Amino acid sequence: MSENVVSTGAVNAVKEVWEKRIKKLNEDLKREKEFQQKLVQIWEERVSLTKLREKVTKEDGRVILKIEKEEWKTLPSSLLKLSQLQEWQLHRIGLLKIPEFIGRFQNLIVLDLSRNTISEIPRGIGLLTRLQELILSYNRIKTVPMELSYCASLEKLELAVNRDLSDLPQELSNLLKLTHLDLSMNVFTTIPPAVLNMPALEWLDMGSNRLQQLPDTIERMQNLHTLWLQRNEITCLPETISSMKNLSTLVLSNNKLQDIPECMEEMTNLRFVNFRDNPLKLEVTLPPTENIDEEEERELFGLQFMHTYIQESRRAVNDVILKASLPHSISLLRQ
Repeated sequence: MSENVVSTGAVNAVKEVWEKRIKKLNEDLKREKEFQQKLVQIWEERVSLTKLREKVTKEDGRVILKIEKEEWKTLPSSLLKLSQLQEWQLHRIGLLKIPEFIGRFQNLIVLDLSRNTISEIPRGIGLLTRLQELILSYNRIKTVPMELSYCASLEKLELAVNRDLSDLPQELSNLLKLTHLDLSMNVFTTIPPAVLNMPALEWLDMGSNRLQQLPDTIERMQNLHTLWLQRNEITCLPETISSMKNLSTLVLSNNKLQDIPECMEEMTNLRFVNFRDNPLKLEVTLPPTENIDEEEERELFGLQFMHTYIQESRRAVNDVILKASLPHSISLLRQ
């Protein structure tokens, strides 16, 4: 019996030794695999960095990373070694996301990532205090982080054709230097309050959205000189639009306007306006011009059309008033 005990003990001891050896071997294999993976990663990052360096150019004294029509779904961390970059132009590269380390590129002035498949803007974007232009059109962005309002130097923001974008955070009204904003071809149903309160805004495109009306507070945009509102569902214009004294270009084609308010006669700075393809109540024909060149250049639904329409509308109203008062006048005469 003692022999059996000794034999069992010996087997267990051998088994324990082998288990330890196997465990150690597996750990060594795991470390070796991790080491190999690390080497591959280092090698890939070096290769990526070499490829990225080849894409760096210098134009007008600005250091630019320019890539187009290549496959770069993600950007490697080795890009951080190019922290001197002042501009990114990365178009049609299939980029899925803006890297979380974007905030470490403190020298960035222009960030152009249009025509990719980016779905979100990282909060770290707010660390780019020198950024002047952010171009993210033709992506899949649904929301904009409030941290973007920390980009104090931002002058130009383009978010066109993101399809599902419908609002902006109120904090963006703190972008005191923003003069150019493109929100066209999204799903906005109204002009966001943040936009109405941007103090320096001069150029705004909200064409091809789902706007049904303009807010009375639109007059707040006193510095605005160009407003694109084509291809929406706007049915009427607020009287306050006449208070936009600096507005020189107003595009309202392809909407549902039935009338042009008389107050627009007061907009003396208007140089270009377009009311084409609206179901306006009155049919207005512009008087012919003697100059053939002027006839060819004249916009059929432009400024002259607007003034003629307002005059015709006023005349039609006066005719209605006159007809309404005529029976009363005849009655007085008979007395």
